[in-house]
Amino acid sequence: MDPTLKNRLITHLKEAMPDLSRGLRTIAKYIIDHPSDFGLDPIRETARKAGVSTFTLIRLAEKMGINSYDELREPFRKSLVSAAASVDQPAWIEGLRERGENGSVQAEAALNSIAIVQRSLEHLDAARMQRVVNLLLGANNVYLTAVRASYAMAFYLHYVGRMALPSLQLIPRHMGSAIDDLHMADEGDVMIAITMTPYSRETVEACQFAKRKGIKLILISDSEIVSPEFSADETLIASVLSTHHFGCYTGMMALIENLLAMLVAQGGESAQKGIKSYEELRKDTNAYWVAQKKH
Repeated sequence: MDPTLKNRLITHLKEAMPDLSRGLRTIAKYIIDHPSDFGLDPIRETARKAGVSTFTLIRLAEKMGINSYDELREPFRKSLVSAAASVDQPAWIEGLRERGENGSVQAEAALNSIAIVQRSLEHLDAARMQRVVNLLLGANNVYLTAVRASYAMAFYLHYVGRMALPSLQLIPRHMGSAIDDLHMADEGDVMIAITMTPYSRETVEACQFAKRKGIKLILISDSEIVSPEFSADETLIASVLSTHHFGCYTGMMALIENLLAMLVAQGGESAQKGIKSYEELRKDTNAYWVAQKKH
């Protein structure tokens, strides 16, 4: 079997997304986001995880021009790679588990954080990262948007990133909408959007608006397919698997740290001057607490 068939099927699914019905779109997105699980699980388990019927899975195969569901799944089975990162468990993890129920909860959360950082970074393609950095450094203006929990990621990226990238602007400003701040943007600008499942309506609408204006779009998310109604120019994907109800941002933070490191390194002398000027400003305004000397 052609080893590239799985990748070609994923590409085909992405291209077909806008024309699929809601149910077919749901399962197509599930396959794109979870190719390993799709290759491993039986049809009923896949249907349960995706929230569709088994008939919908069969219909998707037919829509793709494939004879059967098993034939659709076979390339994913052949190239199966565990969705979980390979992480050696440190001795202290076992030590936590020995401390009872609360220790076990802490151990599982810690191990999950280690795993999703590794998984997020090992899938961070160097060529794609370089294209992202080139877009950012070459833009007239760089807009950065996120809401709710993802706003914390955007705030940190802006707080540090603006020192190396003066064009970086966090939107929306002054309790408005991101679309208000994008009104005067044009094709020489770039927007970074940060969102994860469940995707924010405000962020999706800002992405749609940006694409209509010809603004380059960089998406930081847990999936390449956030909405079938727009396609990002570049997408940086972080694992957000969690042991609790909400997504875990540890992997996304690691991804952002890598992006910041590249911006500082490739920003050259201009970036270094920007960082130095911010540090001098903070010293001049007594931004940092200093212990008083005892007399």
